[in-house]
Amino acid sequence: MDRFDRFIKHALREPYYICYADDFVIFSGDKKRAWSRIPQIDLFLKESLNLHLHSHKVFVKPLGSGVDFLGWVHFPDHRVLRTATKRRMFNRVKTRATQETLNSYRGLLCHGNTRKLEDKLFQLR
Repeated sequence: MDRFDRFIKHALREPYYICYADDFVIFSGDKKRAWSRIPQIDLFLKESLNLHLHSHKVFVKPLGSGVDFLGWVHFPDHRVLRTATKRRMFNRVKTRATQETLNSYRGLLCHGNTRKLEDKLFQLR
């Protein structure tokens, strides 16, 4: 994916780009520019890496509605845990709340705006 990173940063000159494994997000202030980048990115992925964009996972939307990325919904000034991730976490804690599991979720929750979730989670113990 290094070639893809270099393509996004140097060829397309996108300053606001996040990538983790095969997931990526590009932030743009211009909707037309964002739409114009999709065919360029798809062509690069096909020709250079023999990959393609998943048609159901490509979105252009306002940042204010949140960006769902890596288990969190990211907003300009905060992030919240994705609903499905939250549900899975509570189910796992209810069924097998080992100290290791609780510590793992405590580590996860420290990366977002989750004070109320932490309080609720540790009341279940």
